[in-house]
Amino acid sequence: METMEARMVKLYARNNNHVALHAIPGHFATSHSHINFYIDMTSLKTRANEAQEVAKSLAGDYVNSTVVDTIVCMDGTEVVGAYLAQEFEKRGFRNTNLHDTIYVVTPEYNANNQLIFRDNTIPAIKGKNVILLLATTTTGLTVRRSLECVQYYGGTVHGISSIFSTVKKVGGMEVHSVFNADDVPGYQAFGRDECPYCKKGFAIEAMVNGFGYSQL
Repeated sequence: METMEARMVKLYARNNNHVALHAIPGHFATSHSHINFYIDMTSLKTRANEAQEVAKSLAGDYVNSTVVDTIVCMDGTEVVGAYLAQEFEKRGFRNTNLHDTIYVVTPEYNANNQLIFRDNTIPAIKGKNVILLLATTTTGLTVRRSLECVQYYGGTVHGISSIFSTVKKVGGMEVHSVFNADDVPGYQAFGRDECPYCKKGFAIEAMVNGFGYSQL
């Protein structure tokens, strides 16, 4: 039986040939939708040199008059987030933090599946200028939940960055991305009740999210 990895294709970023993601065609389910490609970003998020190149590409989407105090990382993007903070500082982006450096933090999910910050990390959010960083944005639901979380704790989101995104805006804010749906020919996302693969009786191959996949 053919493995998922055997179908994998490598796709390079338009503006940086040192950045490549891997796409696997098939029938996959996220918590919000069904998709016909799994976008694998393992190396982009875990290899230092690749994460640094992703950060360079994302930093180029912002003008250095943007004030960045904190980067909030979702989907396991902390390595990219650390390099993105470094890129912002190299390029002269201002921050209002006492120690003149950018915070890189991640919220957690509580027992009710709500995003929260603990008391020790709230100071990195309250009154701060925040950039949201995600691995994948398809429906925008995670972005909306993240926006609500940051706003609840008193932060102000000034930018949304996602390594891969199929949407251009969420909540009226532009989503900056290295890759979009046009970079993955044929990429489609469907509501659970509208999935043509389900209607044709094709089994779901794996459950996927920003951290990876689990085959069924």
